[in-house]
Amino acid sequence: MIRIFFSASLIMVGIFSFTLYAQEEDVEGAKEIPYFSRMPKFFIYDSVAKDFDSYQFYDGKKIVSVEGKFHHNRYRRAEEAGPVFSLLQIRRNFLNAIKSAGGTILFQGTVEEFQDTRSGSEMVWGRFTKNGMEVWVEIWPYDDNDYSITLVEKQAMRQDVNAEAMLEALNSTGRVALYILFDTGKAIVKPESAAIIDEIAALLQQNPDLRLSVEGHTDNVGTAASNKTLSDSRAKAVLEAIVKKGIDAKRLGSVGWGQEKPVADNSTEEGRAKNRRVELVKK
Repeated sequence: MIRIFFSASLIMVGIFSFTLYAQEEDVEGAKEIPYFSRMPKFFIYDSVAKDFDSYQFYDGKKIVSVEGKFHHNRYRRAEEAGPVFSLLQIRRNFLNAIKSAGGTILFQGTVEEFQDTRSGSEMVWGRFTKNGMEVWVEIWPYDDNDYSITLVEKQAMRQDVNAEAMLEALNSTGRVALYILFDTGKAIVKPESAAIIDEIAALLQQNPDLRLSVEGHTDNVGTAASNKTLSDSRAKAVLEAIVKKGIDAKRLGSVGWGQEKPVADNSTEEGRAKNRRVELVKK
């Protein structure tokens, strides 16, 4: 089933349109959609923001469910606001905004699978990267006076791991892949990955005879030489973070493989995310 997020106020807008439109100011608590400015003389009459949720976008070939920080605003043109913008103007404005962000227009038009819930005028789907974050956006112009923006800041691949699960993987396959977060092009472990570092330290504390090689891997974006250097620096950064937890450095080693050992298809966003990993390998 195709899902789309609406609050009660949005569902009831047809019944209470006079009250909402007469107000002509943003609904209480509404915030602007990140990365986008609204059309001039439009106000927000429905707004939903969630720290984590999923939404279905169209990538030009298929429907894709994207998870992450969720934003949805619906805008209405204020009465007596001057010239009316056409549907084409609204679409063109946001097409240009996506392109200006260095993004890709995935599709513009109507999609048969969405007709029960998103029927009407042509829609726009786009994707871009900002501050290392993959961002998906849907622009839906309902008519000349009414449009919505739905945006998801895709959450970086994360995993809930513990010492016991890592030990099981090491004993069965000799290695475990971890998705430790770094800023793009940098080798500083982000605070969001502190819990993973804690679990690695716990693993080593609970198994004093265990020795590990910390091995960095990248996707194929950039040159092979720069990726090898980056992966090596990241592996060393993880090793240093573990040592700071009280683990003897003699039990650890590190190496960077760069893009030499992919585990997924580098031609897709999902595949590249899987390839950007740090592995613990049992010595």
